[in-house]
Amino acid sequence: MTRNLRRRTLAAGSVVLAGALALTACGSGNDGDNGNDKSPGAGGTHTVKTAMGDVQVPDAPRRVVVLDTAELDSAITLGVKPVGAAHADVESGFLNYLSKDQVAGVKDVGAITQPNLEAVAALEPDLILTSKVRDGDKYDKLKAIAPTVMTESTGHPWKENFQVHADALGKKDEAAKIVSAYDAHAKKVTDALGGREKAAATKVNVVRFVEGADIRIYGKRNYIATILADVGLGRPAIADKAKDGFSYDVSPEKIDLAAADVIFHSTYGDRKKAKQTQTLGSGLWKNLPAVRNGRAFQVDDQLWIQGIGYTAAGKILEELRGELLKAQHA
Repeated sequence: MTRNLRRRTLAAGSVVLAGALALTACGSGNDGDNGNDKSPGAGGTHTVKTAMGDVQVPDAPRRVVVLDTAELDSAITLGVKPVGAAHADVESGFLNYLSKDQVAGVKDVGAITQPNLEAVAALEPDLILTSKVRDGDKYDKLKAIAPTVMTESTGHPWKENFQVHADALGKKDEAAKIVSAYDAHAKKVTDALGGREKAAATKVNVVRFVEGADIRIYGKRNYIATILADVGLGRPAIADKAKDGFSYDVSPEKIDLAAADVIFHSTYGDRKKAKQTQTLGSGLWKNLPAVRNGRAFQVDDQLWIQGIGYTAAGKILEELRGELLKAQHA
């Protein structure tokens, strides 16, 4: 039987990461006033290597605009509250794993697929963060507004992208603490599962129901896959068949290909239009070993798939720990 995932606050395993985040938030000149001071960043400028070449940015940017979910996570994680951010295509606007306090006062500058450049310019930013894959076609217009730092893409290279974001924000020292805390948290989850060997013996699949598209069985080159790998979890052979390493897409009639010891599944968009309702009610789904054994768990798509950053990752690690321990005793 599929179990609904209960939202949790970060518990013992996430204390280290939470502590690091608190350290970075304290003493940050960017958080408390939400960048309302329109003076340029203090302390001169420095060069950041980006997907579009070297870019000069303020050493301490005060008015940051972010145009995708990964960039928003990076800024929040590093204790920088943007003055503006693009929103995901969800009812909550900014992703719901971020607290109301974390995004309070952040101006919505449109959808991540089509940000409103006039709204961005009106905020008088001194730094814009995004990616080439998302906004490369707008680069000339964006850099005319403010220094614009673009990574090549999003998703799988999220850790490398975070380092670029930290460099641009003048937060490299804080970033090192956050990475160290995350690594320690991942190890605690592995240890809680019985160690690396036992974790590797547990084959895990992540399935995403997507409105207007086929069902995705996630491969090994995406955000969530890196977190599974950091814990040392095993993956079924189907993960190696994913197109470009991203996902192996199937119809409801092929959902048996998602077989694994444990399945985590999420839904993007309307459940019926995403074929979630149809699939979860089918005999093929109900006869999957993970489903029969109570080891299939519904998770929050905004957190597990869309967040893409260390704040999201810390929460995912704790949920992984709880559900996999539950699966071990199912």
